[in-house]
Amino acid sequence: MHGTTTPDYPINVVVWGENRHEQVQQKVRDLYPDGMHTTIKEGIEENLGERARVQTVTLDDPEHGLTEELLAGTDVLVWWGHAAHAEVDDEVVARVHRHVLDGMGLLVLHSGHWSKIFTKLMGTTCTLRWRSKDDRELVWTVDPTHPIARGIPHPFIIPAQEMYGEQFDVPAPDELVFLSTFTGGEVFRSGMTYRRGHGRIFYFSPGDQDYPVYHQKEVRRVISNGVEWAKSLRPERQTPTLLRYDREDFYNGHGYEGAMEN
Repeated sequence: MHGTTTPDYPINVVVWGENRHEQVQQKVRDLYPDGMHTTIKEGIEENLGERARVQTVTLDDPEHGLTEELLAGTDVLVWWGHAAHAEVDDEVVARVHRHVLDGMGLLVLHSGHWSKIFTKLMGTTCTLRWRSKDDRELVWTVDPTHPIARGIPHPFIIPAQEMYGEQFDVPAPDELVFLSTFTGGEVFRSGMTYRRGHGRIFYFSPGDQDYPVYHQKEVRRVISNGVEWAKSLRPERQTPTLLRYDREDFYNGHGYEGAMEN
């Protein structure tokens, strides 16, 4: 079920960027002079306007920018990382993980498939096959009724992009929205949704640092649609909790006191 309730606006969005390629590689700086995270932010603002309030944080910020206070006020976190997955502090990963289970939305982009937070949420290696040789990518819409596919051409074409191919070692998704094909004949599940706890997750693969993919209007629209979809419709954020209920008392659960207690 996709749900039809309109989320409250504005949606509080945080774009997390690793921001390492931009610091050391001139080609990437030329494509993204203000950082990939800024380009992603601008794409969301371009499509959602006043319906979203967007800010950016990066790996080098204190606590990687992902403080408890910031996450508590974040409806949707957008994640791009590649070269420095191992540098993300485990305590911060646990914090983000808890907020996703509580109901914060998460968009994981491209090489974020190998981030600590995504592998923790998936419980698998999240490995795949790849090639960076200017492949053309066709992004096919598998589910045209899905809100994330709203306004997206079928297919849309990315002229040059890194190839990602199957097998992609992730759990079967709740919904497959997009499937990509590449010049070499490879296929890849490029747009998938998951639910973990009360949180909604959207993985979207286009977006290698060596190509201007995040400037492309279709990619920006998909990400923006994903932000709206990932925003929780629950009125409050809450961790799913184990509670004991007395017979005929359907509303007043009691805290867990241990396996040996009744």
